[in-house]
Order: sequence, then structure tokens, then C-alpha cells
Amino acid sequence: MMYQIYFIFLFITFSFSAFSQSSMLLKNEKVNSDIKVLESWIRAQMEYKNIPGITVGIIYDQELIYAKGFGYSNLEKNTPATPQTLYRIASISKTFTATAIMQLRDEGKLRLDDPIKKFIPGFSIKNPFPDAREITVFHLITHTSGLPRNAAFPYWTDRKFPTMKEILAALSEQEMIYPPGTQYKYSNLGIALLGEVVAAASGVPYEKYVTENILKPLGMNSSSVFPTEKDKENLATPYSHRFPDGSRRVMPFTDAKGIAPAANISSNVEDLAKFISLQFRKGRKGGSQILDSHTMEDMQRIQWLNPGWTSGYGLGFRVWKQDSYTVVGHGGWVAGNRSQIAFIPKEKTGVIVLTNADDVSPALFARKILELLTPVIKNAIAPEIKTAKADPSWEKYLGIYTDASWYDTEVMIYNNQLVMNSYSYPPEDTPDSEIKVLTPEGKNTFRMSGPNGNGELVIFELDSNEKVVRIKVGENYIFPKEIEK
Repeated sequence: MMYQIYFIFLFITFSFSAFSQSSMLLKNEKVNSDIKVLESWIRAQMEYKNIPGITVGIIYDQELIYAKGFGYSNLEKNTPATPQTLYRIASISKTFTATAIMQLRDEGKLRLDDPIKKFIPGFSIKNPFPDAREITVFHLITHTSGLPRNAAFPYWTDRKFPTMKEILAALSEQEMIYPPGTQYKYSNLGIALLGEVVAAASGVPYEKYVTENILKPLGMNSSSVFPTEKDKENLATPYSHRFPDGSRRVMPFTDAKGIAPAANISSNVEDLAKFISLQFRKGRKGGSQILDSHTMEDMQRIQWLNPGWTSGYGLGFRVWKQDSYTVVGHGGWVAGNRSQIAFIPKEKTGVIVLTNADDVSPALFARKILELLTPVIKNAIAPEIKTAKADPSWEKYLGIYTDASWYDTEVMIYNNQLVMNSYSYPPEDTPDSEIKVLTPEGKNTFRMSGPNGNGELVIFELDSNEKVVRIKVGENYIFPKEIEK
């Protein structure tokens, strides 16, 4: 019953953050109309896939221009997902650990070519490669150390995570997979050890270092390495994948303990936007500029190129090609929380997608948002080209309509044109793939045109109060959809 209620109320979405209300970009008609298309597509994906909650943030340069929650952070309590909702960001934590390493490098407290034994004297692991070089800080931060993916404990199975002391004690039972510097191999163990390097080089525990030198200076006041009991009350409830009957199981809270540098930070869209905005700033370290800009450029540059030459790894970040853009970012997944940050340094645009279910792909949402909005934002900040304005009388047509098959169509203003944005089941992967332009033909009468139009007439039938009661599309009808608010 709870999931049926959720399905009915799915289209409830929640207000923009204070950041987006003041943004000049959202006053640009093209940006605003593309965001409406995006929202319609997100709703369609959520309804079809029965996704509990998603929170999305879009950044341009130093501003979070858009932040919105869709669905619920807790289905049982009908708690809405909002820009302030906390999520476990899982492996995005690795980018903060890398940031700490680069701060310490810039301060002269370590070098990237330092062997990790300099900071972890007791480091010992079985090495079947007698001619292999020593593992360095660089190998850890680029996932080229050859270390196993995880420490010597089944913590992803039993959720019993080891402490750092236990990790180090068990290292001698493990064996290197590749010689250092020869293969890319993603390693939670390697980043956990990198956290220990942070502690050794700085002289303070990892958690304290990240809090005092990264989170606080950036104003990420809702974020934490180890969430308090109060923080946990504000965390999105983590849900499993859908079972055959459509239900989901609430997943347990994950305390990664010694694996924390690789997987434990909790944050929200508003805080992560500050971290992404940092990536676009220029200048020397000081205040909220927690890294020199040339150091961030090093982090965003490929240090290990994958064989396909379309992606690789920087210093703590993944780097990949998307169309003509070079995109930097990282994803995360831990027990009912999946997350993605992605940004294009050259265009100063970025996106955050945080979700609370195991079977959601935030990378898909992030990719499509960047694909749709990056060129739009780029054009919006250029000198504006005058275009024909939307007819104010079209306002009465706007809304969501449905047919007998429960296929939904949203009538909206897009690029100063009246359009119909229909979506099928499953929804298309591209947000604007089903937009049909409505070209005026007469009173309340339009013709479907544009790349997706089929030439059929669209006639809005209104009552005496000028409210749409139904729309004739070709020879069939769609009706206003009642959405509880």
C-alpha cells in the first residue's frame, strides 16, 4: 500500500533552493524552458522505475543555479527529498581524500612519489612480483598501486567494517594483483591507506583533517566524515533494488570505519555545489580557496589513460569524454545510496545527482543533464539574440494531460514555442526526444510540427472559464491530469 501511495504522489516535487531563486540564468527563457523539459523527463523516469527519491543540483561557476528534490527521502513517512536532504555520497569521498593529499603536497609535507612505507612503516603485503617498484602515494591516488580492491574482510557482505588498525594487521594476508604502475585497478583499500597517509603527514586524524581543512573552509556545514546521531536523522532512508513484487527493503546504515577515506562522507546538494564551484576558481590558496588553482588543474588532468583513449583517472577524479567535452567527476554507491558529481571545467558547468535506491543510475541523469544544459547555459551567458516571445495567451494550455493508456503529455513553453512533450514507457533516455512544436492554426488550434511532429491537428477544448477540459490530438483525446499538491 505504501508503494501504491508513493506511485500516486510521485509527481510532487519541491521548491528551488534560495540559490536558484536569485540566479540570472534561470531568468533566461531558454534555460528555464530546458529545465522544465528536464523535470518532465525526470518525473517520467521516476514513475516508470518507481524511484523513491532524487535530488538534483546544477552549478554554473560559483552559483548553484538550480536545486530540486523529486519524490521522497523516506517513503514510509512521506518525507520529501529536498536540496538539504543528506545522502551517503560513498566513493565521492575519495575526491575529498585526494584533495587532502594535494593540500599536504603543496605544503611540502609529502611528495606524490614518496613510498607509502614512509608514512605507514608497518606496511607489508605479499608481493609475487620481485622486480616491482615500491607503491607510492601517486599509485594510491590514481588507483595504479596494484592492490586488491578491498581490505581482507567481507565487509560488503556482512557490513562489519574493519578499523584501520585491523586493516593494517591483515595486510600481510593479502597479495598484490598487479605490479605498481602497470595497470589501473580501482581500490578501496588503496584510498583507505591514502587516508592513513593524510593522518601521518598532517599529524591529526583523517576525520579532523578533512573537517578542518576542507569541509569548514568551504562552508560545507551539513557534511561530515562520520555523521552524528543528529545527522543520521536527516539522512535519506536507503532502499534496496526493487523485488519482483515491486517492494524495496530498507538497507542498513553503513559505518565504513577504516574504509572511511574511500566511502563514508555524508553530504547534500547545497554543500557539494560548493565543492564543485571550487573546481572553477582561479588563484592562490587562502580562505575558501583551499587549493591553488593550478593544483586543481593537475587533479582534473588525466594521469592514467584507459586503453580506449576516451577515459582515464586524474588525481582523485575520473576523467572522460562526453561529446566534445572533457568531463571530470566521480560516482558513489553504498547500501541504498547512489550518487554522481560531474563537471566540465572549461564550461564551468556541473551537476550533482543524489539518490536513495540501489537500482538507480545517477550517472545517466548527470550525463543527460550536462548534455542538455551545457550548450544552453553557454549560449545564455553570451550576448542574447532576440527571438520571438511566447504568446501570453498560451498560459491557459499549460499542464499535464493523460490518455486512457495512462501515457502522459506535458504542454509547456520551450524555446518560446508552445510544445507537447509526451513520454512513452519506458521513457526515452534523451529528455527532449519526444517534443513536438505546436504551430498556431487558428483559435485554440495548432498543428504538430518540428523534427518530431507528425502534422496532426491539436485542438484545445475549453469550458466557459477558459480552462482546458480536453485536448483533441488527431482523432483521439487526452485529459487534464489531477496531481495532488
